[in-house]
Amino acid sequence: MTWAGIQQRRSSWQDGVLGTNCPIPPKWNWTYQFQVKDQIGSFFYLPSLNFQWASGGYGGFIINNRDIIPIPFATPDGDITILIGDWYTRNHTALRRELNGGKNLGMPDGVLINGKGPYRYNTTLVPDGIDYETIDVHPGKTYCICVHNVGVSTSLNFRIQNHNLLLAETEGSYTVQQNYTSLDIHVGQSYSFLVTMDQNASSDYYIVASARFVNESLWQRVTGAGILHYSNSKGKASGPLLDPPNDQYDKTFSMNQARSIRYFPSSSLLLVEYRHGITLPSQMILAELRQKFLRPYSLPSQITPLATTT
Repeated sequence: MTWAGIQQRRSSWQDGVLGTNCPIPPKWNWTYQFQVKDQIGSFFYLPSLNFQWASGGYGGFIINNRDIIPIPFATPDGDITILIGDWYTRNHTALRRELNGGKNLGMPDGVLINGKGPYRYNTTLVPDGIDYETIDVHPGKTYCICVHNVGVSTSLNFRIQNHNLLLAETEGSYTVQQNYTSLDIHVGQSYSFLVTMDQNASSDYYIVASARFVNESLWQRVTGAGILHYSNSKGKASGPLLDPPNDQYDKTFSMNQARSIRYFPSSSLLLVEYRHGITLPSQMILAELRQKFLRPYSLPSQITPLATTT
């Protein structure tokens, strides 16, 4: 197993990549042991040998801050992990054989959301009886939604109908918080969004992951669709899916999105281990950062800021 995004500090043999870790023989067990220390955020794991990734075996996990370390946003009401990725009817050995032969994998047969097929948003494109993903939420609550592209070849655009995606963390680091209506998530990337359930719940809402940089008329069936279900929802989602960015031959939109993402400038300060001899950031620094980048928050009561000298 590879732990995507995790920094292996003096434990490179625990990363699961061929050359640093031997393959686990069939019917054998191996327990991975490593320290994550000051790393935070949403990550995922995956099989790293023989293209087994294409057959599944992946999953998400979250590393939380130590209680003593403040986070740069209000504590969410819950965490939700969403795994999106392309899917092929051919098994991983057939896909590996094609790649080894110098061939392209071609158009996927679909996009999965948490391992499930699309909601039947279109009776022509989507056959009946497919199991689809449903995310249950409560009105007025704010959730941290962690999205990972666990596919093998396809960049995907992620969006939730009528909901803003407030980006808060990526690849184990906090970001300057920005709103997006949709975000391109490329293979292997992970993002965490703060999403507030602020709609009237007249119906359920679509969760969509669609292929990027392709001819939409040909790739229309390569679309993942799940359901965001409010506890007081009054009906099922209906109608067409949200339109994806229409820029098959122009990558400017996606590149500008990537350039707009900024690491939160005090991430290294907030993730300091408060051991003996290591000082805390002063109240003055935190107040300035709050004013520029953050929602209001305060230091835990048990932490006493350093006195400011003049």
